[in-house]
Amino acid sequence: MKNWPWYGYLVLAVLIFALAFLFYFKPQGAKLKVLTAERVKVEQEVQNLKQKKRELDKIEADIAAMTAKLKTLEVNIPQRKEIADILRQIQALAYDSRLDVLRFAPGTEVNKEFYAEWPIPIQVSGNYHNLGLFFDRLSKFARVFTIENFTIKTLTRQTDLNTVSANWTAKTYFFPENMPAPAGPAKKQPARPKR
Repeated sequence: MKNWPWYGYLVLAVLIFALAFLFYFKPQGAKLKVLTAERVKVEQEVQNLKQKKRELDKIEADIAAMTAKLKTLEVNIPQRKEIADILRQIQALAYDSRLDVLRFAPGTEVNKEFYAEWPIPIQVSGNYHNLGLFFDRLSKFARVFTIENFTIKTLTRQTDLNTVSANWTAKTYFFPENMPAPAGPAKKQPARPKR
């Protein structure tokens, strides 16, 4: 090897370089391409996961906000066990408004899809101003009440404190504790003929 011409050393160097390239650098280059492709794929997955994490955080924040809103709305529409207290408050409100309660007969509850309503037919007598005062106070309750079928008429025998009689149905709403599962789509009933 010592007596080789300069181009022999050059050929040997090229041969060693070619062998190193074929058996070491070329497989490493292929591994590098595979690793680069995997890295790109992993980075895309990381970006997707970050996006999903942001969406999840937003959903969790929305759930927390909706839960807080539900808590405030539960004040307006109570659970079943709170209804007795509310009924006592309505009766006390009528007495505080100087109305004579002639009829106060809570009806049967009507279950809806997510809530139930409880109609309460009420009949009172008193004067017009006190009746207005009663409805003003009722409108300031935190609970939800609706008034339906309201009628008012003057009394034939009037006094200073007793001039009108009023009938209405007050409905209050609540979330039943054991709500029955909806039983599929409701069948449409034929219209009843008017009498």
